[in-house]
Amino acid sequence: MKIYHNPRCSKSRETLALLTERGQKPEVIEYLKTPPSAAELDQICQMLNLEPTALIRSKEDQFKALGLSLKDQRSRQEWLELLVDNPALLERPIVVKDGKAALGRPPENVLALLA
Repeated sequence: MKIYHNPRCSKSRETLALLTERGQKPEVIEYLKTPPSAAELDQICQMLNLEPTALIRSKEDQFKALGLSLKDQRSRQEWLELLVDNPALLERPIVVKDGKAALGRPPENVLALLA
């Protein structure tokens, strides 16, 4: 089990605590320090059955500063590379276990991975 975690994010901290309380010891990946590769993000998107744009925090100041819009005509690969280059835009937390993934918004979403 892995959690793509931002310790400054309350939902990320709550999700990690929820997993720990249930006896899980996930590998904690602080994605701002160690961003996932485009291939890893693509795999996560496939597990979540989401397009990369669904993992972008479009309300972040950085999103606006980069002049981005979710309606921009970019390829899937371009959106993935954008997330690699700007990991602060990645929605968090994301938990991955046994070929499945869950977005911890709300934190209880990740409990489905424990079933």
